[in-house]
This record gives sequence, C-alpha cells and structure tokens, in this order.
Amino acid sequence: MMNPPLPRPIRVLVVDDSAFMRHAVARVLSDAPDVEVVGSAADGEAGLRLARTLRPDVVTLDVEMPVLDGLGMLRRLMSETPTRTIMLSSLTTSGAAVTLDALDAGAIDFVAKPSGSLSIDIGRVGEELLLKIRTAAAMPEAAFLAHRQRTAPRIAPRPGGEAGTAGTRSPAAAKTAGAAAPSSPRVAARRLVAIASSTGGPGALQAVISALPARLGCAVIIVQHMPAGFTASLATRLADSGALPVSEAAGGDIVGEDRVLVAPGGQHLITSVGGRVQLIGLPPVNGVRPAADVTLRALAPIWRERLLTVVLTGMGTDGRDGAATVKEHGGTVFVQNEATATVYGMPRAVAEAGLADRILPLNRIAAAITEWAAESAGAKASA
Repeated sequence: MMNPPLPRPIRVLVVDDSAFMRHAVARVLSDAPDVEVVGSAADGEAGLRLARTLRPDVVTLDVEMPVLDGLGMLRRLMSETPTRTIMLSSLTTSGAAVTLDALDAGAIDFVAKPSGSLSIDIGRVGEELLLKIRTAAAMPEAAFLAHRQRTAPRIAPRPGGEAGTAGTRSPAAAKTAGAAAPSSPRVAARRLVAIASSTGGPGALQAVISALPARLGCAVIIVQHMPAGFTASLATRLADSGALPVSEAAGGDIVGEDRVLVAPGGQHLITSVGGRVQLIGLPPVNGVRPAADVTLRALAPIWRERLLTVVLTGMGTDGRDGAATVKEHGGTVFVQNEATATVYGMPRAVAEAGLADRILPLNRIAAAITEWAAESAGAKASA
C-alpha cells in the first residue's frame, strides 16, 4: 500500500534589510519540517517582486528597511498580491506605533525582536514565530478575504506623505498627544465589561470601542495579548477611535464608569473588591501575560452578575476557563462569530464549551454590550 503524500510545507518569504537577520530567521524556520523558506529580500521593492514571482504562503517582514520600508511594502502587498504577513518589530515606542500601523494595514500578527533591529538572539522567539506563521497559513481563504476587506480602507497612502513611512506618528497618536488627560475616577463602576483578544485583536477592538457610547454606564477592561510597550500604543489608538477615554492600566487605578483600561503587556491584571487595579507578575498562563483566564477568574467572584465577558478573535484557548468561572458566578459571556474572526481559536474554545450566551458578528458586539449595560442598570433600578 502506498503511503499518503506528505502535506505541502508552508512556503515563507523572509524580508529584512540585515543579511544576518535574513540568515538567522531562515535558519530558525528551516529547522521546522513543515516550513520551507523559498526566498529572501533586503528591501520592500525586492520583497514585492519576489512575492509576485514566488507566491509564498506567508511573508515575514521587517519594519525598518531602505528603498521601501516594511509598512510601505505591506500596504502595496495587500493591494497588489495579498499575502498573509507576520511583522518582525523592535521593542521600542516607535516600533510599537509602526507595528500597530501594520496591523491596521493588514498584517495578521507580529513578533517582537528580543533585542532590537539586529537581534542576534532571534532564536529566543523562534517558537513564537513558527506558531504565528502556522496560524496565518491555516487561516481559511474566506477569513483572510474578510480580514483584507476590513483593512482595505486603511492601506491607501496618507495625505502629506508616502504610505508606510517608518517613524511617522499616526493620526491617532498625533490627535491624542495634544488632548488633556481625563481626571481619574473616585468611585468604581457598578458594572464591568472584560474583553479578551489576541491575533486580530487590535482591529477588532477598534471596531468595538469606536462604536460604544460615551455614556455606557459601565467600566471596560481589555486583555489583549501583547508585549510590554505595545499596549500603551494600543490604548492611545483606541482612545482616538471613539467617545470613551482609554488608557493603559496602572496599579491602583480605579475601574471607573465610562472608562476603558488596557492591561499592560508583561503583567496580569486583576481588581480588588473595591475596584482597584492590581498588576501581578506571576508566570505566563496559556503561554501569555497578560492572560484573560487570570483576569476573569479574579473578576468573576467580585463582580458576579455585574460582569460581562466578551471573547474576540485570537489563537489558543485563553478565556475559556475564565469564562467558565464567570458563568459559575452569574455573569454573562459573548463571543465573536467565526465568519468575522481573523482567527477563530479563543471564541471557538468558549463556544464549543457551551459557555457563550451569544455568538455575534463583530459589527454587532458594541450594540450588544450597550444593550447589556442598559438592561443591567434597569434590573438594578427595579430590584
């Protein structure tokens, strides 16, 4: 009997201006039996030419490059030869801002280089890079098409300059930089919404937060899987996208009504009984920190029926065990549906465990949150 043919390996194009980094990334990827590096390029223009010729399954793309930088290449790639892309980003404030620009422009995910642009220790994040390449390659074609359609309005060149100019501050950052910081709340909210997300999360969060009203009647906590530094940039962008003030959480912050707090990368977030934020440096859970399961398990016994959990796009199962605890204490759970999720991992885990009260398309989630907040306030008033 003939053995069945082996599955075709994932074909990857590596684009980085550093010859050392191209070699190091290729070496890390070539050690995996299911990945084949089919080419490499030193700048965005060469990367575009190879992408058209080789038609790789996934591109790994550096941000800072000559001739045409990573963001400029990504925007043209998504317009001309749409390809699943993972960004390689530096762990800096400017690197975080440009990385979020890249996610806006259609990148599936990113991996932070452990020690700057020239990371001789890139092997430290090799498993993370491989996992994200596999996740991107496994996206159904319909999901990738929907992802492209959501990001298409954001890939056009920006007024006043070439699209994708690295180091240019985003409109969100520019607008927020001049705004006065809102005063800190003195009293904790009566109701709380906890949103969990991972791969595809920044775009999904922007869609949800931008559609929430200024008078929501509850507090919002976001747990997005991101390294330290990136969550501050995410909070800045979310603050610019809608009516609610958004900030990166700090220890001692009060979970206030009509405010959004983003759990900082590298720390788990919980709250005290009185509604004050506590940040803890325990080891990663589910391979991530912050982890939604840590936050939800801590919040559920405190907030009980006053807690709504929303699980958005992301790979893995983080949020499932926490959602179970939320349900045990009388809380409510919504999840994003498969058709609108970039990666239907986290929401699937919750839905298949029978924990979801509602399974919703992304464009219905903000309205459902608003309805829940109003109904919860009404129930409290009539009690």
